Amino acid sequence: MDLYDLVQLRDALPQEKLPAGAVGTIVHVFHRPELAYEVEFADEDGRTVNTVALTPEKLSPVSANGAGR
Repeated sequence: MDLYDLVQLRDALPQEKLPAGAVGTIVHVFHRPELAYEVEFADEDGRTVNTVALTPEKLSPVSANGAGR
């Protein structure tokens, strides 16, 4: 996964008020101390709802047709 890729959550993050399947955009890639992605989640109007740093196993890439892989 790369910067600006669309990703979706594999599992809900209730503490962040994000359901499983929520779609976000990778806005930063961290390489240390371990690989992680800062993902921005927005509402239907494009307003940021939350930004969360997540490890790769918590995310699935979203394909060009909008479906998770």
